[in-house]
Amino acid sequence: MTMVPIVTNTGPLIALSQMNALHILKELFSTVIVPSGVHEEMIAEGRIFADQSIYQKCDWIQVVQPGTPLDPLLVNVLDYGEASVIHVARERNIPGVLMDEKKGRKIAREIYGLHVMGTVGILLDAKRHGLIDSVREMLQEMRLRGYWIHGRIIERAANESVY
Repeated sequence: MTMVPIVTNTGPLIALSQMNALHILKELFSTVIVPSGVHEEMIAEGRIFADQSIYQKCDWIQVVQPGTPLDPLLVNVLDYGEASVIHVARERNIPGVLMDEKKGRKIAREIYGLHVMGTVGILLDAKRHGLIDSVREMLQEMRLRGYWIHGRIIERAANESVY
């Protein structure tokens, strides 16, 4: 298992919540950190996803407040959640972040040198560690529940998970 801490954004939390699979994060990482801004997005009144209560029951998730103001450049280029994920990871010297948005992933990786994983990567790890039976089925379920994933990504991940 990975057993290192990770800082996560909203997208993967929603995707995994919708499949009642948030427990995967607990199994793969020593600590799952959610910046307070991301947490507020997750529990906001009228939140779009239906399985919000699954997230709220995860008492093993650590919600943290950034210790310093967010870098204005990050906030101007990314949404608040992505900016706070990168900021908190850097503040706490955590090398890995979990986010699905392409722009945020690129900035985290190329500018800040963070190790970036997405929901698909989490599912591949979960399959390798025997936590789920089928990556393809999980990704198809995510799509059915409205989480956008390109068909090529599903095929590539499903083929990779066979081995």
